[in-house]
Amino acid sequence: MLPSTLYVRHAVRDRERQLEHGRLLAESRHDRAGRPSRARRSAALVLATVSRGSAAAVRRLDECVADDLSRSLAPTE
Repeated sequence: MLPSTLYVRHAVRDRERQLEHGRLLAESRHDRAGRPSRARRSAALVLATVSRGSAAAVRRLDECVADDLSRSLAPTE
């Protein structure tokens, strides 16, 4: 076999190996992108809990301020 033939075969084999490696990497990235990580999900749950708690506190505070405002605007006799 000629050296140039061997070289071409090795070059083709290397290129096929690189393409396969790239395909596997792309497939791996696609799989990871489809599902959220545990840390991201946990952080989202904590943030949602804090958000709900602060919204409840603001509603309570708003009710108190509204009561105080209605008392102050009421006609005094």
